[in-house]
Amino acid sequence: MALASAAGLLDGRPLSLSSRLARLGAVIVLVFALIALLTPVLVSLGWLSDPNAGLSNPIHAAPGWAHWCGTDRLGRDVCSRTLAGSGVALQVVLVALVLALVLGVPLGMISGYVGGSLDRLLVLLMDTLYTLPVLLLSVVLAFLLGRGLPNATAALCVVYVPQYFRVVRNQTAQVKAELYVEAARSLGAGPGWILRRYLLRNVITSVPVLLTLNAADAVLVLGGLGFLGLGLPETVPEWGGDLQQALTALPTGIWWTALYPGLAMTLLVFGLACLGEGLEAWLSRGER
Repeated sequence: MALASAAGLLDGRPLSLSSRLARLGAVIVLVFALIALLTPVLVSLGWLSDPNAGLSNPIHAAPGWAHWCGTDRLGRDVCSRTLAGSGVALQVVLVALVLALVLGVPLGMISGYVGGSLDRLLVLLMDTLYTLPVLLLSVVLAFLLGRGLPNATAALCVVYVPQYFRVVRNQTAQVKAELYVEAARSLGAGPGWILRRYLLRNVITSVPVLLTLNAADAVLVLGGLGFLGLGLPETVPEWGGDLQQALTALPTGIWWTALYPGLAMTLLVFGLACLGEGLEAWLSRGER
């Protein structure tokens, strides 16, 4: 009871574990979003080092007053690159998942509602993509497309389309069998009107949870691509790429080039996972 009371009361009763997880995750994600927005401003004002400027700085300088998190093998400020990596990660993941959502949800609704040969073809294609491990599929796509911001975004988008398709397609197939949908169809309502009026509103409720959990996974996948040298160019401050460059320096005792981007990635994934798990539990129990 003491822990529940310390968590705070917003509606007259103690916050449940799912609510606390969701709010903790939301705070962490919000902090990263603010960092992503403020970092370019701080760099332009000269209050933060340019993430790509460093050849004049000491190479592999230890953390100190001049560079709070030290510098990397090119003399670039690790703190600046870690903070700037927040914006890169959120930008790539957000755009990729929104595109996957825009593609996967309509395809799932059409497949589940129309059925027949179109449904079987789409299910076969999406199941084939879904059976492949996410990181393996993203590595293959990134290798085929090449390095770069648009290519990494496209690779992540293709990876997550099947997940939205499967969830929305299954829910659409269930909802279209409801009596009110049959009644609307018998009264002359067209497929487009039924999809917009009845099906979309029912199937869209599970999308926010899936979007949040996929975002946590996508941050790790993007970091994995960067660590393998298949993600973004070296000039782009990206956590996975910075970890890959720091790997060779670790045996010599240069720990700071790997510690800070690794902690940032872990914390953002933790926040997104808490937010997704909390939302899922909250929605499943109908909490307010």
